[in-house]
Amino acid sequence: MFLPLHAMQKTINILNKRAKFDYEILDVYTAGIVLTGTEIKSIRLGKASITESFCEFHNNELFVINSQVEEYLYGTHYNHKAKSERKLLLNKKELKSLEKSMQNKGLTIVPLRLFVNEKGYAKLEIALAKGKKNYDKRESIKERDTNRDLDRVKKSF
Repeated sequence: MFLPLHAMQKTINILNKRAKFDYEILDVYTAGIVLTGTEIKSIRLGKASITESFCEFHNNELFVINSQVEEYLYGTHYNHKAKSERKLLLNKKELKSLEKSMQNKGLTIVPLRLFVNEKGYAKLEIALAKGKKNYDKRESIKERDTNRDLDRVKKSF
């Protein structure tokens, strides 16, 4: 069965909007993801979510945990699980530096963006981040509101 042409999106860009609000971004990496056939088809349809996901190390390998990729509509009994651990692909040098920096207390690795590059491969933009306190969140809300007000004033002129 083939999907209609309008069902496929040209650019896939799934964002984690909570990440920049809840965390202070220190360093950003782009990682490949190990996926099955039905998973990449669902991602190309835009049926994925990374809002509640995070990354962990298991046996010197990095995995994204709690990411949601909906089951492929036309998948058979070979279909994947919606929530599962997915391995991330990075260089050894990047993995070692991430693992070393994870030893610091209060740092975590969060996914920022899931996208499909020009070659058709799914990539995950991850960030080494530090959790924000409540007063930091209030400060970012205040900054966002002032920027919005400035844009309104500029638009009226």
